[in-house]
Amino acid sequence: MALPININELLHGHAVEWERVEFKEGWNAEEIVQAVCAFANDFHNWGGGYLVLGVKTVDGKPVLPPTGLQPEQVDAWQRKLLELGHKIQPAYHPISEVVQIDGKLILVVWVPGGEMRPYKAPVSLAKGDREVAYFIRLHANTVKATGELEQEMISLANRIPFDDRQNSIAQIADLQVNLIEGFLAEVKSDLQADVHRLSLKDLGQRMQVVRGPSEAVRPLNVGLLFFNSDPTRWFPQTQIDIVQLPQGGGGDQIIEQIFKGPLNAMLREALRYLQNNIITEYVIKHPDRAEATRYFNVPYRALEEALVNAVYHRSYEEREPIEVQITQDEVVITSFPGPDRSIRMEDLRKGNALIRRYRNRRIGEFLKELELSEGRGTGIRKILHAMRSNGSPEPIFDTDDERVAFMVRLPIRQAPQATPQVTAQVTPQVEYGTNSLTDKELQKLADVLSVPTPQVTQQVALQVTKLLKTADGDVKSRSQLQSSIGLQDREHFRKFYIEPLIKSGWLAYTIPDKPTSRLQKYRLTEKGKAWLDRH
Repeated sequence: MALPININELLHGHAVEWERVEFKEGWNAEEIVQAVCAFANDFHNWGGGYLVLGVKTVDGKPVLPPTGLQPEQVDAWQRKLLELGHKIQPAYHPISEVVQIDGKLILVVWVPGGEMRPYKAPVSLAKGDREVAYFIRLHANTVKATGELEQEMISLANRIPFDDRQNSIAQIADLQVNLIEGFLAEVKSDLQADVHRLSLKDLGQRMQVVRGPSEAVRPLNVGLLFFNSDPTRWFPQTQIDIVQLPQGGGGDQIIEQIFKGPLNAMLREALRYLQNNIITEYVIKHPDRAEATRYFNVPYRALEEALVNAVYHRSYEEREPIEVQITQDEVVITSFPGPDRSIRMEDLRKGNALIRRYRNRRIGEFLKELELSEGRGTGIRKILHAMRSNGSPEPIFDTDDERVAFMVRLPIRQAPQATPQVTAQVTPQVEYGTNSLTDKELQKLADVLSVPTPQVTQQVALQVTKLLKTADGDVKSRSQLQSSIGLQDREHFRKFYIEPLIKSGWLAYTIPDKPTSRLQKYRLTEKGKAWLDRH
């Protein structure tokens, strides 16, 4: 089988031992059974971990090329792993795979967090010794849980997080293979090569997004959140609402954008919108020196960290969206519920909170794989650093007494007094541009796309123009058009861009009688060219 991570990149990418990875050069049955037990107990809700056998370490870092194993050792060790699995209480059997690294064979043991937590393992494998204990991972070590650690581990382990539960009303077919394949390609997983060879059930099991007995296998909530184009079917209000109030809370003008879809696509499109429509860079030129002073009304890194944290830590059982409210004075990001009561707010506000109870361990695991989150309690510190580096006022982190909601307030750094030496510009992060559209032109584009006018922003206009420019000349495939505007969600792109533009006559199929043909491509029509000529 193939693992959900790329072991070659792990070893060659400055890997070190930590709570999710342990290297061992040789076979020590006692240490291995205790490490498997510790990963399976998943004390900090990381999603388990990996034992890499046949690799020597120095100061926790793997030595390459690895020592490696002989073929007969690999076979013997896999049989021993099966035996050790029965010594864990209740029985637990990890997943192993033989991998070749730098011409050497190593054995990688994948230990996902177990559903039957908590687990116990033998304290000693000496004959006649029957003592068992709970083992957990602390930093890069496997330790015996005693006292308060033992009680906390039992309490936490008995609660399977919502994102790691089976969804009893969904079917395996609700997981979309194209979204899974796109994820595996992005994280460079070896499993991508097997996507079209495996059944959806086997693929889901290997990614740990389906579970259950053979007669009733169901997708997990995390699988539906990432690998279905409309998670709101099961989790209402899984969305990000961006609300602009140019006249303040008491004004009449409201500009609203709503982002939905798979978590990673929803998050990235919301961030792209903020990056291109909200962030303004100020450039102050000084008569006495060549270097100009540059800063932003609000730094993108702070916005990114705050929004990623909201997606990571919100509850998907609550029917409340994440809201980003923007006024002239601040950006406020609100998510539900608030931080766990084990976190002291005074520590959190200083960026010193020790977060041990992750609400969505599997969501965090996928966000880490996509490099959208580090998942190690660093978000608050990064927000503080980004705001201070920009010269912005200090951010405010707040919740209510009942911890119903969590708010991150990012004060706007105001524009300097206007002088000939000061310029301001919105900093678009796309490599194309067009003149801003008038309200009448936006209305026309809304009619073409068959969506309400408020949903068509200058950013959407930029995307449509870029798409049409890409289609101008030679015919283009769906993937070429989609990648040209940076969208991740294929279904969203088809529904809100391709189909409306085809229906309005701005694009045309090259095989009109077979719209879903795998050979289908698209060309620009005269109507589409007319739009480009005007914009």
